[in-house]
Amino acid sequence: MQLVSVNVGLPLEVDWHGRVIRTSIWKSPVASRVHVTRLNLEGDQQSDLSVHGGAQKAVYVYPREHYEYWSRELPGQNLPWGAFGENFTTEGLLEPDVGIGDRIRVGSAEFLVTQPRMPCFKLGVRFGRDDMVKRFLRSGRTGFYLAVLREGEVAGGNPIEFAGRDDHSVTVADIAALYASDLNSEDLLLRAVEVPALPESWKNYFRKRLAEKDS
Repeated sequence: MQLVSVNVGLPLEVDWHGRVIRTSIWKSPVASRVHVTRLNLEGDQQSDLSVHGGAQKAVYVYPREHYEYWSRELPGQNLPWGAFGENFTTEGLLEPDVGIGDRIRVGSAEFLVTQPRMPCFKLGVRFGRDDMVKRFLRSGRTGFYLAVLREGEVAGGNPIEFAGRDDHSVTVADIAALYASDLNSEDLLLRAVEVPALPESWKNYFRKRLAEKDS
């Protein structure tokens, strides 16, 4: 497993359907080592902290393996590393194999997997497509967020290793499927609400789903 690229970006304003949108989804690769703080990477800044960022969404990961799929889905679209707004473009970390609550080590920093990405309309702004959010969710290729357990430095080419695996066996793909599809497994819902690393907003949503099943 490897960190392919570290990508950062600052807020900018773009015109979208006659509105001026402030967004940080445009990221560019960094050639040098980058310092990781509790809330983001050096040189990176979120635009809307009510939706993006915070301790549980400090770093966004997207697998390089998905780029081949999107190059077929979006012919002619330029897809440099960071195209999906990710801070880390990785190799060998796919959503069905990564558990919520898993700890990973990259460079001198350590991270906790917290949740899949559920994109807002700004993903559509980035690609100039109103249908991009639906296509992204339908693909199941969501990527995932990390909290920072130990600050440090990272760089493209760093190996990635698991520092610990959560024993609830609830993967990033499981959580995304529960949200984005008709999957309604009571066993999976029950396990999901017991995962300490999963944010309370997700747990409350799944608790409501469980209550609806019992009513």
